[in-house]
Amino acid sequence: MRLDKFLKVSRLIKRRTVAKDVSEQGRVWINGREAKPSSTVKVGDELKIGFGQKYITVRVERIAETTRKDEASELYTLLKEEAREREDLF
Repeated sequence: MRLDKFLKVSRLIKRRTVAKDVSEQGRVWINGREAKPSSTVKVGDELKIGFGQKYITVRVERIAETTRKDEASELYTLLKEEAREREDLF
């Protein structure tokens, strides 16, 4: 599944266009490598996503084309949440 679609379906990012923009800005990594919106996400991959003042790292547990809001968090496991370094903010 495409990275931008997974981020939207899992509700890590609310809209696919925002997920695409975040990926294009170099704020998403798959297994330690910078990812494009069209990068393929597979079960077991670790995603690191830069949000404002923090990074989150999640492991992909399941892939689904669609999901209900209450089931979206079952697609991933939160591994780590950390504050961004000051120099990373600019």
